[in-house]
Amino acid sequence: MSTALTKINTWMGGRSPFNVEYGKLMMWLFLLSDAFTFGGLLITYGATRYATTAWPDPNHVFNSFPGLNGQYPLLFVSLMTFILILSSVTMVLAVQAGHRNDKKEVVKYLILTIVGGLIFIGCQAWEWAHLHHVNAWWGSNPFPNHDGTLSSPNFTNFFFTITGFHGFHVSTGILINIIMLIMTLKNVFHKRGTYQMIEKAGLYWHFVDLVWVFVFTFFYLV
Repeated sequence: MSTALTKINTWMGGRSPFNVEYGKLMMWLFLLSDAFTFGGLLITYGATRYATTAWPDPNHVFNSFPGLNGQYPLLFVSLMTFILILSSVTMVLAVQAGHRNDKKEVVKYLILTIVGGLIFIGCQAWEWAHLHHVNAWWGSNPFPNHDGTLSSPNFTNFFFTITGFHGFHVSTGILINIIMLIMTLKNVFHKRGTYQMIEKAGLYWHFVDLVWVFVFTFFYLV
């Protein structure tokens, strides 16, 4: 009996039955459930997209770049994608620094990750504002189909819903990383003797970046 209680207490105290730290296991389960949500949205979009005979051309819809005149198809969103992927690299470096218990490096790379996330959200806000300026919004699609016919609002409805949902996740990730930064500066992890919380935050951030790859592919390339 005592042996069974010891095993239960050990599991509840921080280890899962799969020999994975309990908090990390819970993060993986959360990300799995979130992946189903994004997957459902993207599958629904894909089914609607391919059930429609015509669809707006992404090169025509996403061809603006702030501060530049003329048309630059997909250039701005490519820059956004590069920035987000770069922030994932700095997050990896922050996690690695945490494994070395290097507080200074953790702080530096967390700041760079937060800045990258803020730039991405700022770029997305500009893109939304620009599209709204040309009367693209939920229920309103001013862009003709690639064959010149009038298009339905399905495109804009899906676009603003899915990119908005992803933007919410990026904003949440930024907030989490800010909390991690504050805790690092206050030596919380140093006193614990482990920076494992940084690794859990990193899992969330990498998930957000991975989801964007699918969103980018579905909306901007297909």
